[in-house]
Amino acid sequence: MIEEAENSAVLPSQENLQRAKVLVKGGSKKKDATLNFVRLVDTDISKITKQYQDLEAAISAYQTAVAEKAEDEALDSEQAEEKLSLTISKADFAKMKIVGQFNLGFILATRASGSNSEDGVMTADDMFIIDQHASDEKYNFERLQATTIVQSQRLVYPKTLDLTALEEEIVMENLAALETNGFIVTVDESGESPVGNRCQLVSLPLSRETAFSLTDLEELIALLAEHPPGTVPRPAKVRKMFAMRACRSSIMIGKTLTHKQMGKVVTHLGELDKPWNCPHGRPTMRHLCGLGHWESEGWKEDKRIDEEGERSVGTDWAAYVKGERAVSTSPGPEEGEAEVEAGEEDEEVDEGTSSE
Repeated sequence: MIEEAENSAVLPSQENLQRAKVLVKGGSKKKDATLNFVRLVDTDISKITKQYQDLEAAISAYQTAVAEKAEDEALDSEQAEEKLSLTISKADFAKMKIVGQFNLGFILATRASGSNSEDGVMTADDMFIIDQHASDEKYNFERLQATTIVQSQRLVYPKTLDLTALEEEIVMENLAALETNGFIVTVDESGESPVGNRCQLVSLPLSRETAFSLTDLEELIALLAEHPPGTVPRPAKVRKMFAMRACRSSIMIGKTLTHKQMGKVVTHLGELDKPWNCPHGRPTMRHLCGLGHWESEGWKEDKRIDEEGERSVGTDWAAYVKGERAVSTSPGPEEGEAEVEAGEEDEEVDEGTSSE
């Protein structure tokens, strides 16, 4: 019985035989059938070569168009922040030239062109927009971080700290840093207290807006373990307190600044440890554009139409940036006539002003 079952399994079923007959006769009408897709193509090597060359030309034209579009969008690149971090250093702030104030909230500054130290290539001038409030806030914040000693309030009863031997050693080596943050700790050097209980907390930091606890002391001890000796790290609540103070005492948006004040704000950025954003995460500056683009393209000004025809007046902005302002006029009326027309226009403006 087993042998008969094996022999019958090898033989094709009646359904398979019927399906094969239909396919051989060409009677398959199913949409997924591939039998009727076989076709003969009348072609040769020259036709295939020509189609291949046309395809290559189309791909090359597309790649060229994409590259040109990328160059046109250079001023609006989404990777502006990445490019800024690669092209500017803190020493560049002292070399920047102040252009002016924009919208009573931002400083426009240019960095002079120079030679790239790596490949010796001359780079064009760059223009940056600097947030006057965020920049001054970061300067005040880092100044508070470095110089402020937090006030403390003495506890009614000293609190014996339960520390590990390593944490106790960290506390004993950084008593000055703890006191700078408002935590005053005393150490029992008599030898009567066991290791881990020799330190007592006698004062906590004092602030009208923030309440401190032992959790903040534990955070500060962990920070002291990560920082090198001699540094004074700040716990999160102290940094938040300094950020609020720095924000309130900084230059506000809407304040008019003199050229000297704007230069002072920009120079201060070069003195900071991390000048790229304010304590609340707001960027201090952004790269606007390279002035080499303006020198090559110029400014596309509107055309003026008068009674005698169309006349375009443009400013040579490349010369303007270099300190030599010049105005170029397209061929039109004679110079004397242009001066007369300008005088008449000035008289009309004066009459309109006086009538108002």
